[in-house]
Amino acid sequence: MPITLTERAATHVTNFLAKRGKGVGLRLGVRTTGCSGLAYKLEYADALNPEDLTFDSHGVKVVVDPKSLPYIDGTELDFAREGLNEGFKFNNPNVKDECGCGESFNV
Repeated sequence: MPITLTERAATHVTNFLAKRGKGVGLRLGVRTTGCSGLAYKLEYADALNPEDLTFDSHGVKVVVDPKSLPYIDGTELDFAREGLNEGFKFNNPNVKDECGCGESFNV
């Protein structure tokens, strides 16, 4: 299944890449950490690696390494503002459990 962005998330990424003046898209992955085992890794991609998988969503290229894909396959990334806080929210259908602080998950 593809990795997708909501329109809000795509607009935020597009605006940020324009301000940055460089970048080919958004890199999404996972790393081992936290009390539940995995955490999301999110950064702007300046280049593509030969093994990278790419998904286009609302005009934004989402870049994923093959080792992370099984953990985030089918994820939708949203950008939300709640009061004074704003940030990305991960709607990942693979998550079985999250830690109490919300920083890590397991599948």
